[in-house]
Formats: sequence, C-alpha cells, structure tokens
Amino acid sequence: MLSAALSVTAPAAAAAQTAPAAPTDQGIGPAIAGAIQARLGTVSDPAIAAYYAARGGEPLWVLSDGDDAGLSENGHLAIAAFAAANDHALNPDNYAPIDLARRADAAATAEDYATLDIDLTRNYVRYGTHLASGRVQPNVVSKALNIFPEIPDPADLLNAVGQSPDFGTYLEALAPQSPSYARLKQRLAEYRDKAARGGFTHVPTGATLKPGMTDPRLDALRRRMAEEDYMQAAAHAGDVYDGALVEAVKQFQAYHGLTVDGVIGPETLAEINTSITQRLIQMELNMERRRWMPDHLGSTYIFVNLADQVLKVVKDEKTIHTARVVVGKPYHATPVFSRNMTYVEVNPFWNVPQSIAVNEYLPKLIKSPAALSGQNIRVFKGDTEVNPASVAWASYQGTGLPYQLRQDPGDKNALGRIKFMFPNAFNIYIHDTPSKALFDRSERYFSHGCIRVSDPFALGEVLLSAQGFDKARLEQIRDSGERQVITLKEPVPVHLTYLTAWMNKDGSTHFRQDIYGRDEALLKALARAMRENL
Repeated sequence: MLSAALSVTAPAAAAAQTAPAAPTDQGIGPAIAGAIQARLGTVSDPAIAAYYAARGGEPLWVLSDGDDAGLSENGHLAIAAFAAANDHALNPDNYAPIDLARRADAAATAEDYATLDIDLTRNYVRYGTHLASGRVQPNVVSKALNIFPEIPDPADLLNAVGQSPDFGTYLEALAPQSPSYARLKQRLAEYRDKAARGGFTHVPTGATLKPGMTDPRLDALRRRMAEEDYMQAAAHAGDVYDGALVEAVKQFQAYHGLTVDGVIGPETLAEINTSITQRLIQMELNMERRRWMPDHLGSTYIFVNLADQVLKVVKDEKTIHTARVVVGKPYHATPVFSRNMTYVEVNPFWNVPQSIAVNEYLPKLIKSPAALSGQNIRVFKGDTEVNPASVAWASYQGTGLPYQLRQDPGDKNALGRIKFMFPNAFNIYIHDTPSKALFDRSERYFSHGCIRVSDPFALGEVLLSAQGFDKARLEQIRDSGERQVITLKEPVPVHLTYLTAWMNKDGSTHFRQDIYGRDEALLKALARAMRENL
C-alpha cells in the first residue's frame, strides 16, 4: 500500500498540559524568538519565513513561562494529526511525527525549541496542503487531468493555529468535507481490517462456471463472496452453483462494472482474484482524486465517471437521472475537467474535427470525391460550400486540410439528433449517437473522446423541463428536422471525472478497471512524491 500504518500518541500528561502564560520579556521566550529570527535565512519556504518575520520570531507552537518552555496543546494536536495521516491515505513519515514528538520531549535550549517550532510549521503546512488539495497536482501527473485544486494559502493555515477556537476541529476540516470522501475513508479502514484478518480467498482457475453446474471450487467461491460481504457463508451449501451464491456473484459483477449474468468466465474470475492489496491501493488513489475535487459540485450538476462509463444528474445531493455513456478509446482518452453546460442543440450539424477529417475521411476522398455524399457530409471553405469533385484531395495528404467537412442533421449524423454543450478547449461534448447497440456492452470506450449518452432525450427532459421542454416536445423538434438551439437559463456544471473505486450511499463498494492507465500513472507520481517528500 502507498501509506504506512503508524501510530503516535502524545503523552497524556503533555496533551493535557495547561498552556503557560504568554511569553514575557524575561526567561527563555525572547531567546527562542531570537533563535528563530537567526534561522529565517535558512527557511526555504518564503511564506513561512515571512510569517515568522512578521511575528518578530515569536514561536507558533512553543509556549514559555519564565525559564520554562514546552509544546502547546495545538502542537500536540498537530503531531497527533500527522501520525494519523494514514487514515487519509497519506504517509505519516512525510510529516515526521515520531521525530517531532521525541524532540518536543527532549528540547532544553532556545535553539532546540526554535528548530522544533520551524520544523513543526514546515510539516504542518505540508500536511495541510496535502490533505486539503492533494499529495500531487493532477495536471503535473497527466495533461489529460485538467483540474486545478484550490491550494490553501500557507498564511491562512498558519493564522488558524492561533485563531481557531478549536484547532482539533480545524485540522479535521482540512480534509474534503464531501460525503463521498468520508465514505471512501470509512471503507478504506474496513478493507484494511479485512487485509489484517487474511484478505481474500483465491478461487482456482478452471472452466467457465455457469449457474446450475457443479464445481469443486464452490467452497473457495463461497468464502470469497462472504469475505467481501456479498453473502453469508452459510447461505449456500452443496456442490451445485445456484441460489444465493449465483446472486452474490451477480452483485459482485454489478459492483465491478461487469456483465451481470452470474457466469464466472475469465474476466469475472480475474476481478474475483484481484488481491485486497490492489483494492487498498485503488481506494488510496481515489482518495487522492477526491482531494482534487471541490466539496460542493453544484446544487444541480452532471457527474460523468469515465472509468464507470456512467452519467448521473444530481440535484440537492440526490441522483435524479442515470444513463450509460460511451467514452473515448484509450488512444482517444476523454480528459478530466469541469465546465458549465450552457445550451442544448436539437438536430445538430457535425463539424468534423480536423484530425478525423485528415486521418479517416481524406483517404476516402482521394479515392472518390463523392465518397462522403452518402453520409450527408458536405465540404466548406469558410462559409462557402465547395464541390468535392473540384478539390485535388491528394495534394493535401500529409499537409493539413484547408476545408471543413460538415455533416447535415439527420439519422446518419454522428452526433445523433441532440447534443449538450459545455464549451471547452478540448471540443468535448455529450451527444446522441446512431450506434445504440454499444450501450448494451459492459465496456463502453469506443468514441474519439466525446461522450455518447443513452436515451439523450430523457436527459434533455431532466435538464430542460423547467423551461417547458419535456421529452415529447424535444422529440417533436427532432422529428421536424429543423435545427434548434435551446439556451439553459441556469448553466449546469458538468464534471468529467475518473474514479476507479468509491462507496455509494447504500454502502456498496465499487471498483472499475483502469481503462486509461491513469491509476498506474498516479501511483508512480504518488510513490515519487512520498519517496522524495515533495
């Protein structure tokens, strides 16, 4: 696993320590302030150096009374939070709780307290930043992750130490306050407990197992389903694969994005035999992703999980619409980003992207200028339509295409009969499709990057009914063949995300395959950050 389990508890006497009076002009207090000021030139973080300079070197965590000094209650709370960082899938070692606790106990001189205070501040800012906005920044991990978490201002973190009426509560509130993060944190702890008790039973390889068949592996399969709480081990007996055991496997398949048929073929067996260590890593990676997200996604918003290939419309924290989607192929991977949906277009044109025009359609036009007419695709230069027979298509091979290909509205249109626009630099949108059969597949990554949605007019009704456009009215517009743009009176946030592990409100735990290799990339980035303590 990424994070190392570590438990450090401040001594009870120290935790209960009564804060000494504020430093006076006598005793060790001024000496500590002087020692801190003397070291500010060696502090690499300018925000921390500026903060201490503005305080005249007054320590943040150390309190003194005459010749006595000691770590404040807030200091003990911070060290305890560092020690418990593993609960948030962060590595406690990166915040040095053991070393800080030892030094707090052993400190005797002004220099000891000065270096302790500065080091505790440095680790606190690092911890607060990691917990609030992520251990690594997404766009650095991959250019396909176009989200930019709000990184807390070090000055705000430092001011909170002295100004928060309850610093322990403040520390807890640095973590994402979304229910989805809290649920995943809870499930991570529960799976760690399962791992400590032995993990998951391996089910031996064998022929595809279908309901009604007998198989010597059923004992192992029963144990495996019980270990992940899909059934009670005693709910099924005998050597026939039926009843409660089949239902448990179907639930397992549903929670892992597989075809729900109760048949245990190679794909289902591979998921069953994925180790609990790998599941823990998945949960830890997705806790990092949750730290990248804002706590509040909007009162009404669209949430597309690319790894799950599902779209949800959420209103007032309740899912009011769910639909299957088709997302980009691995080599046309749909990026992660958030934008506001501002309009819906019925009977849209499709302006063929240049990459598709050059790579897919130009070879056809070279062979026959009329090749695309059967698909209702016309050629334009600016606003002027061009006869494709008048173009020397072969001369543009490998040089770019100064023409725009545009497909007319209709049943053959690649966007189907409706599209949902949230303008962005990636030319990604949600749309209908003439290829309806793809929605029946358990794995649905076939597009060039845009998102095809099942039953798009039902989605249109959810988004536009308040403006008088129910499904029937939208379909009337569709059947008219006329292009119509409908502006949303209230823009709706659209969040394209990539989550391979989560816990639903009903307590179900879900895992998905890493279709774009983004788990692997994030794992490497986190391992490097933890190793180098970035």
